[in-house]
Amino acid sequence: MLPAAVKPPVGAPESVGIVHLGWGAFHRAHQALYTQEAMAASGDHSWGILGDVERSPELVPALREQNGRYTVLEVGLDDAGAPMQVAKVVDSVVDVAYPGDETGRLLQAMAVPATRVITLTITEKGYTRGPDGHLDLAQAQPDVDAFRAELESPLEGMAADAAPARTAIGLLVRGLLARYQRGGSPVTVLSCDNMAHNGKILKAVVDEFIAAADDAAVGVASSPEMTGFRKWLAENTTWPSSMVDRITPRVTPETLDLIEQSVGARDQAGISAEPFRQWVIEDNFANERPAWELAGAEFVPDVAPWEETKLRMLNGTHSLLAYSGRILGYPTMAEAMAAPEIAPHARAYMFEDALPSITVPEGADLPAYGEELLHRFANPATGHTTAQVSTDGSQKIPFRWGAATKYALEHGRVPDGVAYGLAAWSEFVRRAVRDGIDLGDPASEAALTSIVQDAGVDSPVTVAKALLTLPGLLPDGVATNPALVDAVVKYVEELAAATETVI
Repeated sequence: MLPAAVKPPVGAPESVGIVHLGWGAFHRAHQALYTQEAMAASGDHSWGILGDVERSPELVPALREQNGRYTVLEVGLDDAGAPMQVAKVVDSVVDVAYPGDETGRLLQAMAVPATRVITLTITEKGYTRGPDGHLDLAQAQPDVDAFRAELESPLEGMAADAAPARTAIGLLVRGLLARYQRGGSPVTVLSCDNMAHNGKILKAVVDEFIAAADDAAVGVASSPEMTGFRKWLAENTTWPSSMVDRITPRVTPETLDLIEQSVGARDQAGISAEPFRQWVIEDNFANERPAWELAGAEFVPDVAPWEETKLRMLNGTHSLLAYSGRILGYPTMAEAMAAPEIAPHARAYMFEDALPSITVPEGADLPAYGEELLHRFANPATGHTTAQVSTDGSQKIPFRWGAATKYALEHGRVPDGVAYGLAAWSEFVRRAVRDGIDLGDPASEAALTSIVQDAGVDSPVTVAKALLTLPGLLPDGVATNPALVDAVVKYVEELAAATETVI
């Protein structure tokens, strides 16, 4: 029996209709909750979720012990500024599986006709791309080899002891192959990651994965099996983009303590999130889908304006706060937002750099949206950490700051907020390399470390100038713009003089 203040689960699924790759905290607070509410509102209970747990296999037994149920604790501030929280129990997840143990099960789940949507929240680094944006074959090769074997012998992909998937992209392509080999009803593959054009990026890296396994890559004619699979993929899959938004802090023991106090039981799969949430989805589905619009999602012909708004205004400001917060001693995003030495730069980036560069989505009030974002960032109830947001910088900065920087320079002004953010990122990388602190950027860790060491770990300005030239970090010609470089150097000197720590 749940306490009266806890919102009980609604919309319990009757079967699996979605396989989700990257079953982490964000998915649990976002798509899984939308799906639960959509099932309750529509009466269609065929959209249960089977989750692929990429990083935390300990969640598999924890969730199974709870029959797929877990808690989302929404924490925020009421209209009077006082802390408030609401606990919601979610039961849209039928089960989860760890690919190290159950790749065969996940492949079979993606193959059956009842699964009509495959969704992903695997983060930028989960797309198995190198710094140049193309497939990192060194990472993907084991899955490419498994794909080739399953292409030639379909039963291998259906076996319980199928070769464990090493990457989410490999798992996805092998699942689509299994679906094709079983008769191949149409399926939608929906990316829900924080990347502009995430559907197009996902499809492009999938195409490169398939090409790496194709005999045509070495001048030999494609096999009939490969030709048939490619044709099926073109005719029976769609790859819509989507824009997602909800602050979901890293789960801590304190998070689980709060949930236990709310629901009266320890929930190892529980998470916290801010009350706000948003989901904008390109209306391009190959088959049936949940009635997510009944839970507040928006379906639009083109997600691009919403993507660029969120990536540049929300995510771009987030990165600025995270890097400056880490080097200036602020462990949470709320503390960084409240810091007088950081807040003006966040506001300058938001309204002077990001906002003018955006194609305004129909009906959007961007100045009001920006003010709402700054208010959300200042919410101390989320406990969102600067360390959590500062990961994968080399992968995130191109999407978050690149276009705004180019736009400002093309229109005759130096993007001062971006310059401050780049300086903070540079100082974070320099000090992390110097002090042996995890960069949280595996895709470029070796390159970043080499740049810093070559430039000199005790030379902030030299390091900053070198880091700006990291391939793919900024649009062509931008990194060498003298006015931008001068602005970055000015802030690097200020930050280097202010403190010499990283938290």
